Amino acid sequence: MLPIRAALPVAIIAGVALDLATPDVGWWPLAFFSVILALATLVGRSIGGALMVGLVFGISFYVLHLAWVGQFLGPLPRIALSGLQALILGLGAIPIALAYRWTSQFRRRGIGQLIVVPLMISGLWTAREVVMGSWPYGGFPWVRLGMTQVNGPFPEVASWIGVTGLSFLVAITSAALLQWFRAGVRFLPGALPAGIVIVALALTPQFPTASVGTFTVGWVQGNGPSGYFDTKEPGDILDAHSTTSESITGQPMDLLVWPEGAVDSDPFREPGTADELDRIVTSAGAPVLANAATTRGENTFNTTMLWTADPAERQKHDKVHPVPFGEYVPDRWFYEKLAPDLVGLIRREYTPGTIAPVVNVGSVRVGLAICFDVIFDDVIWDGAQGGAQLFVFQTNNADFRDTDENLQQLAFARMRAIETGRAVVNVSTVGTSQVISPAGVPIDTIDVDDADAKVTTIPLRTGLTPGIILGPWLSWLITVTPLVLLVVTGLVSRRRVLDAHQSLPIRDSSGRPNPS
Repeated sequence: MLPIRAALPVAIIAGVALDLATPDVGWWPLAFFSVILALATLVGRSIGGALMVGLVFGISFYVLHLAWVGQFLGPLPRIALSGLQALILGLGAIPIALAYRWTSQFRRRGIGQLIVVPLMISGLWTAREVVMGSWPYGGFPWVRLGMTQVNGPFPEVASWIGVTGLSFLVAITSAALLQWFRAGVRFLPGALPAGIVIVALALTPQFPTASVGTFTVGWVQGNGPSGYFDTKEPGDILDAHSTTSESITGQPMDLLVWPEGAVDSDPFREPGTADELDRIVTSAGAPVLANAATTRGENTFNTTMLWTADPAERQKHDKVHPVPFGEYVPDRWFYEKLAPDLVGLIRREYTPGTIAPVVNVGSVRVGLAICFDVIFDDVIWDGAQGGAQLFVFQTNNADFRDTDENLQQLAFARMRAIETGRAVVNVSTVGTSQVISPAGVPIDTIDVDDADAKVTTIPLRTGLTPGIILGPWLSWLITVTPLVLLVVTGLVSRRRVLDAHQSLPIRDSSGRPNPS
């Protein structure tokens, strides 16, 4: 469809457009535009060509989108992560190019080209997204087409089919529009498949969850020295959140929420820290949902704890997906040889948690996700299936000040509210912190770099959305089905080529058919 000299700059434009579709710009229609351009570069491409344009697309996107990775550690981590993600993206472009090649024998304006091909292509695109979200080292599901739609008219669809399902619908709309263009824009029936999907997206309401009362939460953004390289003394971060909490002391609340890392020592091992948390609980008249690095035996955990006046009622949850090369170093022996100075900065080795992401505050079940755990479906699904009536997401964005990282993560929080039909309290050490309604609409905000505390009454909801129930099955189905179809299509295409070759007449040296 495009010669390589045109495909490469188009791939760059596609990458830039996808970055603009995400926060902080958040121009959601550009996600469709980006996918159309990226797919156009793969039509008729060889395996090597598909890898090349896929890499260019990935590099142009990730280098922009993950600029925050190198905020404090320099260019190497940014280059490494962007390069790895771009490589996987490029490899994932090969099956898409093969699908276009093996279906080229379908009639140009037939059902095969206008319906079957978009289904295959969108399935392969979404399957690549699922793979990148789970591999290597647990994956990095930070970039998903579905998440680009949180500011658009379609996010309610996630409550029915999850974020992966929404990604699939964005991809199939884009693939169908491209097929219509290939069939000729004057061929109006070719626009019908994309039109049907767009209308369905626009008309789908959010799945209703049942209201079961309200819950009053105090939430605190201490804006203390929470960054890895911030100048601080032991206890400074705890002091910042204790001091900021005083502004809401005396207001009735059911729970006081602090962000990730708000307690900078282990209260289960440090009596002074435990005493300070006891004081806060007494002063607030409510338990505190705090977070600290804790040690049990030889293992270190990123732990959220519900700290209550009665030690017997205290509960814990440990981060399920510690960040590779941030909270632990996989295959440390190998990476120390490549970048010993950077790897040496990561002294703790956090252990993945196994405790369910839910705590009980009286009769209310509170779902949890610690920082980057918000991007992993399994943590959110487990919380909802564990009876969560609202969610609390605790994060520490201090190492990414003055970047888009906090707004990208906030978009995930908003989409999770829509997907689960639950209110969300997203609280950060340095911002941006928000309380988000079950419809994904911000109720209240503390801006970045502000030290502030607020008390908000939050609706409680119960009942599982289809997106939570069907999400695991859809992820599996969307991943496996297009790969099976690709193999079948390849075998059929090969058989047609062999049959066509065998049906050719045998000719003699003069070029005339040989009757024998």
